[in-house]
Amino acid sequence: MTRKNGKLPAPYEALARKMILTILIVSFIPVFLVSLTIYFQFHGLYRQKVEDHLVEMVRKHKQQIDAFLAARAADVQFLADSFGRAQLSDETFLQGQLAALQRAYGTTFVDLGVVDAQGHQVSYAGPFKLNRADYSRAAWFKQVLAQRTVITDVFLGLRGLPHFIVATRYGQDDDTWILRATIDFESFNKLVSNIRIGTTGIAFIVNRAGEFQTTASLPAAGKGCFAGFYACDADPSKKIHVFLRPDENGQESIFVTGLLKDRNWLLVYRQQAADAFSELHRAERMSLVFFVLGGVCLLVMAFVLSRRMVTRVAQADREKELMSRQVIEAGKLAGIGELAAGVAHEINNPVAVMIEEAGWIQDLMSDGSLDTPENQAEVRRALKQIHTQGQRCKEITRNLLSFARGSDSRNRPLDVNRVIGDVFNLLGQRAKYAQVAVETRLAPNLPLLTASETEMHQVMLNLVSNALQAMDKEGGGRLTVSTALADGKVVIEVTDTGPGIPEAILPRIFDPFFTTKPVGQGTGLGLSICYGIIHNMGGQIEVESRVGQGTSFRVILPVQTVDETDGK
Repeated sequence: MTRKNGKLPAPYEALARKMILTILIVSFIPVFLVSLTIYFQFHGLYRQKVEDHLVEMVRKHKQQIDAFLAARAADVQFLADSFGRAQLSDETFLQGQLAALQRAYGTTFVDLGVVDAQGHQVSYAGPFKLNRADYSRAAWFKQVLAQRTVITDVFLGLRGLPHFIVATRYGQDDDTWILRATIDFESFNKLVSNIRIGTTGIAFIVNRAGEFQTTASLPAAGKGCFAGFYACDADPSKKIHVFLRPDENGQESIFVTGLLKDRNWLLVYRQQAADAFSELHRAERMSLVFFVLGGVCLLVMAFVLSRRMVTRVAQADREKELMSRQVIEAGKLAGIGELAAGVAHEINNPVAVMIEEAGWIQDLMSDGSLDTPENQAEVRRALKQIHTQGQRCKEITRNLLSFARGSDSRNRPLDVNRVIGDVFNLLGQRAKYAQVAVETRLAPNLPLLTASETEMHQVMLNLVSNALQAMDKEGGGRLTVSTALADGKVVIEVTDTGPGIPEAILPRIFDPFFTTKPVGQGTGLGLSICYGIIHNMGGQIEVESRVGQGTSFRVILPVQTVDETDGK
């Protein structure tokens, strides 16, 4: 459980990774869902805001252009209504009216002219030589004969320059006359070219035939009604249309259109979507940067917190392990106290024999009769007996010291049968005094366990000692210890014929400090220590007991390698 090269053991590293993943999932999922919801809401609202702004701009300019055309038509009608054909046929008077219009509207009005019913211009005021010009074949002349007031499309005409005409008709039959005015193309074009937002926004006007009515930075107008920007059979109640489609360069663009001049012209505003929604994209990029930075901060925080928490868990486990060892040592010392009387009595017999033999040798030496072969043989026999009894005392003390001093918890290959033999070497004499018959049924060729020998000694000593104590109260009994291999696991069973454990307290026997012994005769740690040791080894400990019939403890241990056990 110690660090290696600054790293935690593998189980704690895995725990840290799981904690990091859990923190990230629990933190990111709500943030991601909330951010996604806010993004789609903001995205939709901002796009709607941009579209509404463009629609309102086109609507206002549409009204402005329609008002401009209506005002110019009204100006021409006002002249015709105010002065009549006779006055307006006077070129000097007509020139004065043109000058008045130019003073009022600048260069908007280029010229004025009066045309008779045959299409001949009878009076002209303007910069071009168009006196007596024949308009009988002009499209606008035919239109004005059919309609009282006409605003034509932009065309080149006789002067070879782009312009359009506002004309109004008066009179009937041969008395018909027409007052026409030429509107300056540049003045009209400024009304449209000033419509510009961003770096790619442009506006232009097309007629039903798809011909440009203003200058446009496009290679050519499209084909079809209104150059394909508007369907001629579309719903006339909807004044403004908005749609997205690729432009002539394949760039996704937003188009806003509005009908002008009694649905004969179409005002088109076009802007690349990337330009129109540039602020939206900028906000999206900033949000993404903040989201990534927040994610990085969250990742760092999750890493730091998880490592700190796992380090504390590892420290708590180390402290728990240390405390467990201290409890085991305390239990061991308590066991030593219980063993002391039996061991002292067991040592007393060989010591008495040794003293008796030593006294016999001393008597022989006092008589001075060591020179005879019989006495020498007797001395050798006495010395051999002393040596034998000394070896027996040595073995008893070795077993006791091995149990008392053993604190090595490292996992090593371990023979369970040998551990059971060591335990009975310590407790054999005690079993005799308690009048307990001991039977061992140890399976041969058991696989070696990978476990701590000290801890395994502690488990077996506690189980056997408890059984002997229980049967000692009943005046003796029978203790059976068996080992077996079942399903790849080593099974150790300790069965006694003692008084048994009442069912009411059976679930509590593994609780720390729980004991049924009188005060001063037990710590209540023995079975709790056994339970902790067995479970740390990946095994199980089970108990079956019937009052008046006895108790059986079954320890089931997996056969593991050293690496597997160390990993745990």
